[in-house]
Amino acid sequence: MKIHILGICGTFMGGIAILARQAGHEVSGSDANVYPPMSTQLEEQGITLCEGFLAEDIPEDVDEVVIGNAMSRGNAAVEYILNRNIPYVSGPEWLSRHVLNKRWVLAVAGTHGKTTTSSMLAWMLQYAGLNPGFLIGGIPANFGLSARFGDDPFFVVEADEYDTAFFDKRSKFVHYHPRTVVLNNLEFDHADIFEDLDAIKKQFHHLVRTIPGDGLIVKNGDDDDIDDVLKQGCWSQVAAFHKRHDQAHGDDDWSIGKTSKDGKFFEVLLDGKVVATVNWSHHGLHNRMNALAAIAAAQHAGVPVAVSCEALKDFKGIKRRLEVRGMVNGITVYDDFAHHPTAIEETLLAMKEVQGEGRLFAVLEPRSNTMRMGVHKDRLSDSWQQADEICLYQPEGLDWNLDDVVAASRTPAAVFSSTDRIIEHLLSEAKSGDHVLIMSNGGFEGIHERLLSAFADAVKNEKCT
Repeated sequence: MKIHILGICGTFMGGIAILARQAGHEVSGSDANVYPPMSTQLEEQGITLCEGFLAEDIPEDVDEVVIGNAMSRGNAAVEYILNRNIPYVSGPEWLSRHVLNKRWVLAVAGTHGKTTTSSMLAWMLQYAGLNPGFLIGGIPANFGLSARFGDDPFFVVEADEYDTAFFDKRSKFVHYHPRTVVLNNLEFDHADIFEDLDAIKKQFHHLVRTIPGDGLIVKNGDDDDIDDVLKQGCWSQVAAFHKRHDQAHGDDDWSIGKTSKDGKFFEVLLDGKVVATVNWSHHGLHNRMNALAAIAAAQHAGVPVAVSCEALKDFKGIKRRLEVRGMVNGITVYDDFAHHPTAIEETLLAMKEVQGEGRLFAVLEPRSNTMRMGVHKDRLSDSWQQADEICLYQPEGLDWNLDDVVAASRTPAAVFSSTDRIIEHLLSEAKSGDHVLIMSNGGFEGIHERLLSAFADAVKNEKCT
């Protein structure tokens, strides 16, 4: 089968391309921006890439075009497909028809933690010798790629609530028909497509309606909004996980027990009793909660708790999730995908477990559609109070002024109009032992490598004088 994919360099659509290629199809694709690491990953799979959305790049003998949700009416390639009556399908529907059909799907949904929890879960199944398939919205370091077909029956999918396509406004995850589901948490996000939190809850309940009676919902038991979703109707088994054990919790509830100061050791409790311990290299309460959810989901697929906890010892994390990009002269630079106030706060709290005596400089680009609209601006200054200093980038097209948020901050904060000025500031302020955490859901003009190079040049110049 010959397939062409519009929007192929997005993480999800790139994953679809990899799965299609591994299934033996001939695959090509187009995107507005073709760049590494996704372009490299796709080219290594033998997939032809085209820059831009040109009608002539769609093969005349194409059997089907898979259209990403970034495409809209008026796009030249989309109009060509419709006018020529070329068969087309959304990415989630293609995945459902050609990959997930008749598989045991383990789906991870929620506002935060989907990528990390999906990666942990896939690695637990792999560690247990089950060779699962997966499609994840990031690149798990244990696998080195974002998707693979794997062996029957298990397939792990990051279940995004964003809409499916311009012709299908349902959330992507309603197409997946999972048997095991993790509901990590639920907050208002994606203000560009959802009117309010209730609109998101409605989509989550559509997902709940697709889970079979002998399936399992692994829910965050500390999240009232998830409970609101399940109160609308629930026909499946439910297991809950919590930050800490409480006698009021139901039987067979999971929770976190004793934890070391640096977060590298914690107890796993089931019904208040220690059933296993985790020794690993990761930090943050949010990651421990992600791990707990993955352990419960893996158990439903037959993986013993002890095996899942052993797997976490070798879990290498995900690119752009507290990823260390380098250290120069004792200054460590991190990259993180955080772009929502809750994620910003949780990431900074995780950094406190590794900070030591040094200072923590947080650099934030408010880039997401929701952030650009100013939906979270009233929560923003509270989210970064764990940092010693915050550097805010004022991007073009922001619908509101960051100065008001800076004025409300209890932590020293400043707004910068360019990444060059941020780098200059950090060069003058950061010292050995300090940490620089860069947060953005985009490339942020390559600030990570530019900052590391600037630190290295400063050291070199100091030695030469």
